[in-house]
Amino acid sequence: MSVAALDVAAVRARFSALDRPTAFLDGPGGTQTPDSVIEAIADYLRRDNANLGGPFPTSRASDELVVRAHEVAARFLGGRAEEVGFGQNMTTLNFALTRALGRELAAGDEIVVTRIDHDANVAPWLHLAQDLDLVVRFCDVREDTTLDLADLERQLGARTRVVAYPWASTGVGTISDVRRVADLAHDAGALAWVDAVHYAPHGPIDVREAGADLLLCSPYKFYGPHLGLFWGREELLERLRPYKVRPAPDHPAGARFETGTLPHEALAGLVAAVEYVEELGWQAITEHERALTERFLAGLPDGLVLHGLPTGEGRTPTFALSVPGHTPHEAAARLAEREIAVWSGDYYAFEIMNRLGLPDGAVRVGFVHYNTEDEVDRVLDGLSALL
Repeated sequence: MSVAALDVAAVRARFSALDRPTAFLDGPGGTQTPDSVIEAIADYLRRDNANLGGPFPTSRASDELVVRAHEVAARFLGGRAEEVGFGQNMTTLNFALTRALGRELAAGDEIVVTRIDHDANVAPWLHLAQDLDLVVRFCDVREDTTLDLADLERQLGARTRVVAYPWASTGVGTISDVRRVADLAHDAGALAWVDAVHYAPHGPIDVREAGADLLLCSPYKFYGPHLGLFWGREELLERLRPYKVRPAPDHPAGARFETGTLPHEALAGLVAAVEYVEELGWQAITEHERALTERFLAGLPDGLVLHGLPTGEGRTPTFALSVPGHTPHEAAARLAEREIAVWSGDYYAFEIMNRLGLPDGAVRVGFVHYNTEDEVDRVLDGLSALL
């Protein structure tokens, strides 16, 4: 199905989870999974469930799966299999990776984070700073919720060691100029540490082109199972000293950060999820999501407040809204009564909600490629009814 036009009906037929009245506009919190992913997980547990390194068939099959999962994940991110690793989730991985980096940091070293990121790429640095007497600086955003790159340049200095930033905002959908940020970080002698969780279901990732030194994402956001995934530049991963058990091998570099037995069934699901995306093709996905975005923005009823970019340029199809007369939770609950699933609150986009003066957060409507124009119209009607 590698064609420009997406057959949405055919796509939805591959998701048993979508065969119900609910309009799932909650993709930023986690997407539904196609049946091929569910079957891959179940097939592994039925046929090949075993730990690694044994001489018997199920163990050998598990060995092969782990190798393949690293290869497929690397292909998805544009890196090499030796440079990727898996963990419980992105947040847990980032705490572990930042802690390993902390072993080479000194009191007074500086970390720059942003006011647009998910807290999973902010809080680990704040904790590390507290433990090691580091300095954490915040890059601000402009009024339109784009990163203020001039402010970023002002925050950089001789002691800057890391710039941690999102590829796209889970809160308001804004896409960052990841290459420009990486170049600024490298010019200051710092690492480029990228949170790609929100961007991953919406466009292709190439870690080399992005200039990243380390990048993290979550397969459950791009039609896979609950799992964490990271890529790191091999030279960086080999330099860091991970927290791991003594018998665990030191090579390949990415696997050094994988503690304990991996969730092999989830790796099988990851492989199937990436193959699903590759089968559809990014052109078809992005063009369909762009059409949904334009329809949604054109139909927004008067009186709603949209926080973030007002057009489809420079954003993912994720929208933060305030509904006058309703708290975000009340608005989401009313939409749920109409079989429309959206999120409310800050959804861990803590800094941007504070920056926008939204102590209760916002209503978050998020589309992915399996959503339809009819579902766009349903949520627009639901929002109009709230007004």
